[in-house]
Amino acid sequence: MSEQREITVQLIHEIGVQIGRKDTAKLQDLIDDLHVADIAEILEELSTTDAQFLYQFIAEEKSAEILVELDDDLREDLLADLTAKEIAEEVIDNLETDDAADVIGELSEEKQEEVLSLIEDKDHANDISDLLTYPEDTAGGLMAKELIKVNENWNTLQCLREMRKQAEHVKQVHTIYVVDNDDVLLGSMSLSGLLLTETNTPIKEIIKTEIISVKATEDDKDVANIMNKYDLIVLPVVDDMNRLIGRITIDDVMDVAKEEAEKDYQLASGISEDVESSDTIWELTRARLPWLLIGLLGGLLGAIVIDKFNIFEINYQLAFFIPLIAAMGGNVGVQSAAIVVQGLANDSLKMDNISQKLLKELGVGLLNGIICSLIILAAAFALGYGDLSLAVSISLLAVIVFAALFGTFVPLTLKKYKIDPALATGPFITTVNDVLGLFIYFLIGQAIL
Repeated sequence: MSEQREITVQLIHEIGVQIGRKDTAKLQDLIDDLHVADIAEILEELSTTDAQFLYQFIAEEKSAEILVELDDDLREDLLADLTAKEIAEEVIDNLETDDAADVIGELSEEKQEEVLSLIEDKDHANDISDLLTYPEDTAGGLMAKELIKVNENWNTLQCLREMRKQAEHVKQVHTIYVVDNDDVLLGSMSLSGLLLTETNTPIKEIIKTEIISVKATEDDKDVANIMNKYDLIVLPVVDDMNRLIGRITIDDVMDVAKEEAEKDYQLASGISEDVESSDTIWELTRARLPWLLIGLLGGLLGAIVIDKFNIFEINYQLAFFIPLIAAMGGNVGVQSAAIVVQGLANDSLKMDNISQKLLKELGVGLLNGIICSLIILAAAFALGYGDLSLAVSISLLAVIVFAALFGTFVPLTLKKYKIDPALATGPFITTVNDVLGLFIYFLIGQAIL
């Protein structure tokens, strides 16, 4: 892996040198045999100007696929250099409908209409136009129109003839779908089963009716969970009347999973918007500042709690353990929230067993709290803190139990109200736990001391 990366760095350097020299023949030699994903990676490492210069020397059959692999910003810059006619002929004609819709969807409405009108294959244009009507985060926004379907009333010989025609527009045949005269999805069949069956056998006799499908309006995260649960590499998409309208492949779902993981990681890190390292200082600041302000507010509330209890009149040594109480409460809360968020994301945790989950976290919190409080009791007593050690240990137990329940309850509540539960694994949990943990600590400390 390291050798491959070293070669890539050397290659990027060499390409940069040749771009500076405007040696087009040498550039052509350097990129001709590269995979589209490697060329996309190289383009993203170059400046926008150099990337635009290099892109014009990429073979047409590769250039369209490379655009799909690029980050949104660079793709937008490269498309801006192309006319509507060039986009239609050099890009869209070489892409399947789902990828073509993604590319066209980034253009202005005026340019979208112009590009669609210039596509020679009107069926292809109509399919793309249809896909553009679906929201990006739905099954309809993920699906492609290219697929192989046969009628239940055909025999195997007729199926083979029709499949040859359809296969011209399909890069890879994953499965064969069987429909009725109204295009209603009935099931599927394998290519091997078709080839091994007598030529005059009706398809309805070899159909597999156990088939999983999704509606075009299904959320893309639910689509990813379904494909993961049933180990599917392709999933048919139907309309409200169960008519077959498209199919989703595993590569599309992998993109969804990657985007969701990046989004959840950013939320957990206290970043409220989707950002890239290449974004401007203002864009990065705007994404990070809201949660920093919430953390600042939490700190002020913590100071108010400390002032309200006037701990120096109770026992100034209580202040020694403030960092410990705050850190333990925050960590436990984030742990509990992370487990719940993961369960909600992969659909292994259902919203109808909230009480069961809370009871389980109560047990976990109690066990962890007892172990940690006994350790701190022994450590504080050994250090000579006397009665304070009992107050700290009891407070720690109470804070850990509360944080475990709070960290479980918050993401479940957010999910119920259609808010991304990943929000609960970030600064929200730690800030609230810090404030309430200190309140519990001082309340117990005051009662005991």
